[in-house]
Amino acid sequence: MLKQTRFGFTITVDIHGLFARDAKRELERLISSAPKEIKEIEVIHGYTSGKVLQNLVRNELKHRRIVGRSIGLNQGSTTLIIQP
Repeated sequence: MLKQTRFGFTITVDIHGLFARDAKRELERLISSAPKEIKEIEVIHGYTSGKVLQNLVRNELKHRRIVGRSIGLNQGSTTLIIQP
């Protein structure tokens, strides 16, 4: 189960501690079921304990609703830009 918070048009989700396969499954489920008014999903994946989750979110995660990714100054998170 993912920890998630919704604020306006953004959902923030924390995938720390998940195995990559579980994180991928949960993120795909979340993206598929996100309401149409949601435009962004901020994924907190961390970066100090390895790059597996970061790589999953930034490079490997594919979904028809993902139209872009935004990487800010915080290397421990990635924002997925999604369409309805």
